[in-house]
Amino acid sequence: MSQQPSPAPDLTHRLVPSPAGRIHLVEQGTGPLVLLVHGFPESWYSWRRQLPALAAAGYRAVAVDMRGYGRSSRPGDAAAYRMLELIEDNVAVVHALGERGAVVVGHDWGATVAANSALVRPDVFRAVGLLSVPYTPRGGPRPSEVFAGMGGDEEFYVSRFQEPGRAEAEIEPDVRGWLAGFYAALSADTMPAPGAPDPHFAARGGTLRERFPAGRPGWLSEDELDFYAAEFERTGLSGALNRYRNMDRDWEDLADYDGAPVTQPSLFLGGSLDASTTWLADAIAAYPTTLPGLVASHVLDGCGHWIQQERPDEVNRILTDWLGSLPS
Repeated sequence: MSQQPSPAPDLTHRLVPSPAGRIHLVEQGTGPLVLLVHGFPESWYSWRRQLPALAAAGYRAVAVDMRGYGRSSRPGDAAAYRMLELIEDNVAVVHALGERGAVVVGHDWGATVAANSALVRPDVFRAVGLLSVPYTPRGGPRPSEVFAGMGGDEEFYVSRFQEPGRAEAEIEPDVRGWLAGFYAALSADTMPAPGAPDPHFAARGGTLRERFPAGRPGWLSEDELDFYAAEFERTGLSGALNRYRNMDRDWEDLADYDGAPVTQPSLFLGGSLDASTTWLADAIAAYPTTLPGLVASHVLDGCGHWIQQERPDEVNRILTDWLGSLPS
């Protein structure tokens, strides 16, 4: 099994101190710092096609393993994965690299972490890019209550992930197979056809995996899948899943930011076939209020959830154009 397929020779791996203990990051290039934050279930490796492009464009591109992932620390207490802690990890990375500020770009959960990093620490994060998951300000009912009410006779995946040990019991006996199915379920070229059972939900008493397609998406080679699987086989899934187990804590912790906009220059990139884009269409429509500094918003036609891996050339072009437009 390949552990790390064809890494670029000029990537630099570092372990830097953070409130979590340590954060593992991968760095390429010199210039203004761009911090790249992944989602679930991914790693720094999700940005493997962006690191060289950003470096070539004159940026210091840094992709982290969030706490709980990869070679970063994995605190045992689930509460250690609350949003405020992840924000401080991002701040610690910037300072450990000898910088005072950065542009932060996130995908999936990383987009939510990036948006809140910009919201809570505007002194450090001067601009924010959001991939796949739109910015939705804190507000409304307690999140666990919202998710519990979704799905009717079926169960929404977030509710399943919030119960300690439950998702681990489904995933960990066959990490590689589960990851392959999850990636395929949300990829444009392999996702279930319209009208098929939705893989975001499970039948009561069933599993999510029962609804995953069998194919492997075109953006994911066997070696790349091996890398992701090896990371999670080594670490387990609890650290990654603990992000879902803090949504109510985040709602409480961020009460002072209820409805608050992110005012820094921003970018949104989504896929037209991604449920995160379609379900949250109202959040995108609200950007004039919630992201008043929005520079550009793009929805890539025919693209799924894993946007920077499915469509790296387009994403790299849009990212570098946006970065180039920012005030220095």
